[in-house]
Amino acid sequence: MGRGLSAEENRAWTALRTTYALLHQRMDHQLKRDAGVSHLQYEILSRLAAAPGRELRMASLACAVGNSKSGLTYQVGQLEQAGLVSRRTCESDVRAVWAVLTDSGAARVESAARGYVGLVRSLLVDALTAEQLTALADGLGEANRRMQADGQGGDSIG
Repeated sequence: MGRGLSAEENRAWTALRTTYALLHQRMDHQLKRDAGVSHLQYEILSRLAAAPGRELRMASLACAVGNSKSGLTYQVGQLEQAGLVSRRTCESDVRAVWAVLTDSGAARVESAARGYVGLVRSLLVDALTAEQLTALADGLGEANRRMQADGQGGDSIG
């Protein structure tokens, strides 16, 4: 077994876990209330909105949002029923399926974005100094790069 965490390391780890859980909970509540989608569904929609052609392979999308392929299939199915996403097969690889953001999905992301960004700002960004925000971005960015480099991180999450 490896070495344990020091008191300061444990404090940082606990703060990260707790903050993420609280942010996720608050964002999920607001997005369901204001846009009728869960936090995970909003992440799916926003990743598609930012992708070239507003589409991504399902496997890449699952990695990007940190979900299993089966879990993503369920979520995309829910979004498809709501008319926010469609699916298409790949012409060159029939096993590959692409998730495609519809115009309704793009409008939903756009309408939800203001409240989402406002919540991120009020709960996290405004609570930190510029130096703390830079340290957070640098530290978590490095952790993200290391996880991607060892093949366990999937696509970039941030």
